[in-house]
Amino acid sequence: MNKLIDTKLENLKLRFAKEEDTSTILNFIKGLAEYEKLSDQVVATEDILKESLFDREVAEVIIAEYEDEAVAFALFFHNFSTFLGKAGIYLEDLYVKPKFRGKGIGTIMLSYLANLAQERNCGRFEWSCLDWNEASINFYKEMGAVAMEDWTVYRVSGSALDELAQKYDR
Repeated sequence: MNKLIDTKLENLKLRFAKEEDTSTILNFIKGLAEYEKLSDQVVATEDILKESLFDREVAEVIIAEYEDEAVAFALFFHNFSTFLGKAGIYLEDLYVKPKFRGKGIGTIMLSYLANLAQERNCGRFEWSCLDWNEASINFYKEMGAVAMEDWTVYRVSGSALDELAQKYDR
Protein backbone atom coordinates (compact mmCIF):
# COMPACT_ATOMS: atom_id res chain seq x y z
CA MET A 1 0.00 0.00 0.00
CA ASN A 2 1.24 3.46 -0.88
CA LYS A 3 1.54 5.68 2.17
CA LEU A 4 -0.50 8.89 2.07
CA ILE A 5 1.28 11.98 3.33
CA ASP A 6 -0.84 14.45 5.28
CA THR A 7 -0.70 18.17 4.42
CA LYS A 8 -1.94 21.39 6.02
CA LEU A 9 -4.67 21.69 3.38
CA GLU A 10 -7.78 19.78 4.39
CA ASN A 11 -8.56 16.92 2.00
CA LEU A 12 -5.14 17.13 0.28
CA LYS A 13 -2.77 14.18 0.53
CA LEU A 14 0.53 13.57 -1.20
CA ARG A 15 1.97 10.23 -2.19
CA PHE A 16 4.76 8.76 -4.25
CA ALA A 17 3.54 7.44 -7.59
CA LYS A 18 3.42 3.74 -8.33
CA GLU A 19 3.38 1.90 -11.64
CA GLU A 20 -0.42 1.92 -11.77
CA ASP A 21 -0.24 5.75 -11.96
CA THR A 22 1.56 5.75 -15.31
CA SER A 23 -1.46 6.86 -17.37
CA THR A 24 -2.24 9.59 -14.81
CA ILE A 25 1.35 10.83 -15.01
CA LEU A 26 1.21 10.89 -18.81
CA ASN A 27 -2.04 12.88 -18.65
CA PHE A 28 -0.39 15.40 -16.32
CA ILE A 29 2.54 15.69 -18.73
CA LYS A 30 0.16 16.33 -21.62
CA GLY A 31 -1.72 18.93 -19.56
CA LEU A 32 1.53 20.71 -18.73
CA ALA A 33 2.66 20.58 -22.36
CA GLU A 34 -0.64 22.11 -23.47
CA TYR A 35 -0.26 24.90 -20.87
CA GLU A 36 3.31 25.56 -22.04
CA LYS A 37 2.25 25.46 -25.71
CA LEU A 38 4.60 22.51 -26.28
CA SER A 39 2.16 19.66 -26.96
CA ASP A 40 3.90 18.85 -30.24
CA GLN A 41 7.05 17.93 -28.28
CA VAL A 42 5.49 15.19 -26.13
CA VAL A 43 6.71 11.81 -27.34
CA ALA A 44 6.47 10.05 -23.97
CA THR A 45 4.23 7.00 -23.85
CA GLU A 46 3.05 4.86 -20.95
CA ASP A 47 5.65 2.23 -21.86
CA ILE A 48 8.48 4.77 -21.91
CA LEU A 49 7.36 6.21 -18.57
CA LYS A 50 7.02 2.76 -16.97
CA GLU A 51 10.55 1.87 -18.03
CA SER A 52 12.08 5.18 -16.92
CA LEU A 53 10.18 5.71 -13.68
CA PHE A 54 9.52 2.24 -12.35
CA ASP A 55 12.00 -0.16 -14.01
CA ARG A 56 15.11 2.05 -14.19
CA GLU A 57 13.96 4.47 -11.43
CA VAL A 58 15.68 7.49 -13.01
CA ALA A 59 13.13 9.90 -11.55
CA GLU A 60 10.43 10.03 -8.89
CA VAL A 61 6.91 11.40 -8.95
CA ILE A 62 4.78 12.86 -6.19
CA ILE A 63 1.03 12.96 -6.81
CA ALA A 64 -1.31 15.29 -4.94
CA GLU A 65 -4.81 14.00 -4.31
CA TYR A 66 -7.59 16.39 -3.34
CA GLU A 67 -10.68 14.59 -2.06
CA ASP A 68 -9.23 11.37 -3.53
CA GLU A 69 -8.78 12.89 -7.03
CA ALA A 70 -5.29 13.18 -8.55
CA VAL A 71 -4.99 16.95 -9.10
CA ALA A 72 -1.25 17.66 -9.37
CA PHE A 73 2.11 16.05 -9.89
CA ALA A 74 5.77 16.82 -9.43
CA LEU A 75 8.45 14.85 -11.26
CA PHE A 76 11.97 15.16 -9.89
CA PHE A 77 15.37 13.47 -9.75
CA HIS A 78 18.73 13.86 -8.07
CA ASN A 79 21.52 15.86 -9.62
CA PHE A 80 24.93 16.63 -8.11
CA SER A 81 26.83 19.80 -7.25
CA THR A 82 30.58 19.34 -7.43
CA PHE A 83 31.05 22.66 -5.61
CA LEU A 84 28.87 21.56 -2.70
CA GLY A 85 29.95 17.93 -2.89
CA LYS A 86 26.32 16.95 -2.42
CA ALA A 87 23.33 15.76 -4.37
CA GLY A 88 20.45 18.11 -5.06
CA ILE A 89 16.88 17.68 -6.13
CA TYR A 90 16.00 18.90 -9.61
CA LEU A 91 12.30 19.49 -10.21
CA GLU A 92 11.63 18.69 -13.85
CA ASP A 93 7.90 19.39 -13.81
CA LEU A 94 5.24 20.65 -11.44
CA TYR A 95 1.66 20.83 -12.68
CA VAL A 96 -1.63 21.55 -10.93
CA LYS A 97 -4.87 21.06 -12.85
CA PRO A 98 -6.37 24.48 -13.67
CA LYS A 99 -9.51 24.17 -11.54
CA PHE A 100 -7.40 23.37 -8.46
CA ARG A 101 -4.98 26.30 -8.76
CA GLY A 102 -5.05 29.00 -6.10
CA LYS A 103 -5.68 26.54 -3.24
CA GLY A 104 -2.02 26.36 -2.16
CA ILE A 105 -1.35 22.95 -3.71
CA GLY A 106 1.73 24.13 -5.64
CA THR A 107 3.13 25.73 -2.50
CA ILE A 108 2.57 22.54 -0.52
CA MET A 109 4.27 20.43 -3.18
CA LEU A 110 7.31 22.73 -3.41
CA SER A 111 7.51 22.84 0.37
CA TYR A 112 7.31 19.05 0.59
CA LEU A 113 10.11 18.67 -1.96
CA ALA A 114 12.26 21.22 -0.10
CA ASN A 115 11.69 19.20 3.07
CA LEU A 116 12.56 15.99 1.20
CA ALA A 117 15.78 17.63 -0.04
CA GLN A 118 16.72 18.39 3.56
CA GLU A 119 15.82 14.85 4.73
CA ARG A 120 18.05 13.45 1.99
CA ASN A 121 20.89 15.83 2.94
CA CYS A 122 20.77 17.60 -0.42
CA GLY A 123 22.62 20.86 -0.93
CA ARG A 124 19.96 22.51 -3.05
CA PHE A 125 16.60 22.29 -4.77
CA GLU A 126 16.28 23.77 -8.24
CA TRP A 127 14.22 23.89 -11.43
CA SER A 128 13.81 25.80 -14.68
CA CYS A 129 10.95 27.98 -15.85
CA LEU A 130 10.01 29.30 -19.28
CA ASP A 131 10.91 32.99 -19.46
CA TRP A 132 7.42 34.04 -20.65
CA ASN A 133 5.64 32.35 -17.74
CA GLU A 134 5.25 35.39 -15.49
CA ALA A 135 2.67 33.75 -13.22
CA SER A 136 5.04 30.91 -12.37
CA ILE A 137 8.05 33.22 -12.10
CA ASN A 138 6.21 35.41 -9.59
CA PHE A 139 5.02 32.33 -7.68
CA TYR A 140 8.57 30.95 -7.48
CA LYS A 141 9.96 34.28 -6.31
CA GLU A 142 7.32 34.34 -3.55
CA MET A 143 8.68 30.94 -2.46
CA GLY A 144 12.16 32.45 -2.12
CA ALA A 145 13.57 31.09 -5.38
CA VAL A 146 16.25 33.13 -7.14
CA ALA A 147 16.69 33.13 -10.93
CA MET A 148 20.16 32.02 -12.00
CA GLU A 149 20.54 34.80 -14.55
CA ASP A 150 24.26 34.22 -15.13
CA TRP A 151 23.61 30.67 -16.30
CA THR A 152 22.28 29.44 -19.63
CA VAL A 153 20.89 25.95 -20.13
CA TYR A 154 22.33 24.05 -23.09
CA ARG A 155 20.65 21.03 -24.60
CA VAL A 156 21.63 18.42 -27.16
CA SER A 157 18.81 16.16 -28.38
CA GLY A 158 17.48 14.37 -31.43
CA SER A 159 19.82 14.25 -34.41
CA ALA A 160 22.29 16.60 -32.69
CA LEU A 161 22.60 14.05 -29.86
CA ASP A 162 23.15 11.30 -32.42
CA GLU A 163 25.85 13.33 -34.17
CA LEU A 164 27.64 14.22 -30.94
CA ALA A 165 27.58 10.59 -29.78
CA GLN A 166 29.11 9.47 -33.09
CA LYS A 167 32.10 11.74 -32.44
CA TYR A 168 33.13 9.49 -29.55
CA ASP A 169 36.13 7.48 -30.74
CA ARG A 170 36.24 4.06 -29.14
